[in-house]
Amino acid sequence: MTNSKVIRWGFIGCGSVTEIKSGPAYQQVEDFQVYGVTRRDKNKAEDYAKRHGIPKVYANAEELISDDQIDAIYIATPPDTHAYYGLKVAEQGKPCCIEKPMAPSYAESMEIYTAFKTKNIPLFIAYYRRSLPRFIKVKEWLADGEIGIVRHVRWDLSKPPNALDISGEYNWRTDEKVAPGGYFDDLASHGLDLFTYLLGTIKTVSGIATNQMGLYTAKDAIGASWLHMDGTMGTANWNFGTYQREDKVTLVGSTGKIEFSVFDEEPIICTNASGEKRLSIAHPKHIQKYHVENIKKHILGAEDHPSLGNSGLHTSWVMDKILGVL
Repeated sequence: MTNSKVIRWGFIGCGSVTEIKSGPAYQQVEDFQVYGVTRRDKNKAEDYAKRHGIPKVYANAEELISDDQIDAIYIATPPDTHAYYGLKVAEQGKPCCIEKPMAPSYAESMEIYTAFKTKNIPLFIAYYRRSLPRFIKVKEWLADGEIGIVRHVRWDLSKPPNALDISGEYNWRTDEKVAPGGYFDDLASHGLDLFTYLLGTIKTVSGIATNQMGLYTAKDAIGASWLHMDGTMGTANWNFGTYQREDKVTLVGSTGKIEFSVFDEEPIICTNASGEKRLSIAHPKHIQKYHVENIKKHILGAEDHPSLGNSGLHTSWVMDKILGVL
């Protein structure tokens, strides 16, 4: 870290996720500065830096990681390079945030986790839903006993294939070498991580994964069942070839239920003997805002971040169990 109170961040990857979701959040947090960026296409990196007022563009990731002017690193590349870059950041001893999922496999996630744990360096995973007000409210309802003892969680997530899927053009999100579970890796990881935040560690899990459409190499239909340490059971189905979009989670308790969506901004609903409560809690414009604010608190020692390497590693284990890799 530099002697300055400003923490200078370097971005490895500055694609679509950094345009609105994450990048501006790092720029808007007090005492954070996005000092430099890099990506495979240097012209695109230069364009990004110019548009976002970022001082420096690096020729490659190694140059960015090793620069003493960079205090911390955000890895916003496709998952297949997370371990490669993450291990290099750990070697330099710098705090790091890695986009989710942590890596394409539990084995690679363990490599990353171990490297940072060994050196006692902060490692954050961009499961930012743990920091969003709507899900913090759900956690508060559970803690307050609004639905009694939670018995079961179920989630149905489905959507039709998009134009890119149908076209057959390359998409790293559906390339089994980058994302074995396809959109499951990209989307379901958020919900599975959220469930461990709300309900605790998952003890046992199994699943079935297949490719029904044949449009790409990754899986497109997955089902799972699991058991949390506290006895709460869970089931989910994810299908990316259906006729319409659906995103519905139901937490069923001994005295009520809570309903919400993982991705949509539908109201969160709590139903019990007292009636029904509906709350509409909008996401911030830059959805990683609170996640990034919590990174600062953690680095300064004010409070622990809700999404660290150990929780990201657990989510990777759950995903590999569902996909039948472990």
